[in-house]
Amino acid sequence: MHKEGQASSADNNTINIQRAIMSVHHKKKLMPKSALLIRKYQKGIRSSFIGLIIVLSFLFFMSGSRSPEVPIAQGTSVSRVASKDYLMPFTDKSQGVIHPVDDGKKEKGVMVTLARNSDLWNLVKSIRHVEDRFNNRYHYDWVFLNDQPFSDEFKRVTSALVSGKAKYGTIPKDHWSIPSWIDTEKFDEKRLAMGKLDIPYGSSVPYRHMCRFQSGFIWRHPLLEEYEWFWRVDTDITLFCDIQYDIFKFLKVNNKKYGFILSVSEYERTIPTLWETTKKFIKKNPKFLHKNNLMKFISNDDGDTYNMCHFWTNFEIGSLDFFRSDAYREYFDYLDSSGGFFYERWGDAPVHSIAASLFLDKSEIHFFDGLGFHHPDFTSCPIEQKIRLQNKCICEPSKDVTWTPDYFCTRKYFSAGNYKLPPGI
Repeated sequence: MHKEGQASSADNNTINIQRAIMSVHHKKKLMPKSALLIRKYQKGIRSSFIGLIIVLSFLFFMSGSRSPEVPIAQGTSVSRVASKDYLMPFTDKSQGVIHPVDDGKKEKGVMVTLARNSDLWNLVKSIRHVEDRFNNRYHYDWVFLNDQPFSDEFKRVTSALVSGKAKYGTIPKDHWSIPSWIDTEKFDEKRLAMGKLDIPYGSSVPYRHMCRFQSGFIWRHPLLEEYEWFWRVDTDITLFCDIQYDIFKFLKVNNKKYGFILSVSEYERTIPTLWETTKKFIKKNPKFLHKNNLMKFISNDDGDTYNMCHFWTNFEIGSLDFFRSDAYREYFDYLDSSGGFFYERWGDAPVHSIAASLFLDKSEIHFFDGLGFHHPDFTSCPIEQKIRLQNKCICEPSKDVTWTPDYFCTRKYFSAGNYKLPPGI
């Protein structure tokens, strides 16, 4: 019995070992293939994961070390400047400029609008024109200025339309009031007399404040301090064509300080002493007169008299640094001290135009074409059909007044700048 017991015990051990082995094999059969693969390659997977973490960390570090850039967000329209079939207006070729290709970087540019709360529902159309035709690709900021605080409604509506940051400022009282050196009795006498002569805005006080502010103070407002380039957008303008390039970058790469679309003649009775006052300033400050100026645009007799030609400032774009310059600041201060903004009715258009023509190199001034523009009562419409079609213009060519020889001065500008006129003009 004892031997049989030993045999039985050995048999039991063998059976238990077999069962254990079968249990292991059974578990292997129950384990899914994916788990087996993970087990088999887990070392390689772990190494690859660690490598991925290292690469991502490196890329994150490198992106954080780059200098910050302001990206251009894409809008609904797309620039065609980079395409092989892109066309430039003849006048841009004549002026020797290039249209910059979008590079993803914004310039320090801003739209600027002087408006009242009551202008809101006219202004919204102007904003839509600029946003739809240009700013939906670039998202530049917009500064709104008013001599009174803007209403909540004005801010809600305009900020909803602007794709960049909308900023609202109030004009300092001393920039929108009659200065202390003005004889108010003489002023009232002069302006009422101008009103009786049916001179446009001849008797208006607010219009004089506006002209003086646009001439010498708008670019001094704190909200504009961070910007280098401006585009003046009035409350009742229309843009007829797509602008295919960043217009602020255009100014920078082509070294332009002042740009216009229309050029007209001023009402002589509003500025009877402006040119004489200007000549006195130049005599005292000859250093500001640029050697390669555009005198021939504003004078037909080498500066003896003013021919009334000026850039229409209802579309105006340019360098804020030009207006911040010593030449312009001292020129405005000299004009302002003479009282002509009040005793007469000096407009910001002739003041800006005379200053740009005298203080800038004539190559720093640019005539913009291909944009299509209207401000009551004048229209600029590209004369080249291919340009109108490319830029999706909706203006009527027959209404274009750009090249009209009488009253309008664009031909004079091209002659003074030694630029070729478009064919057929």
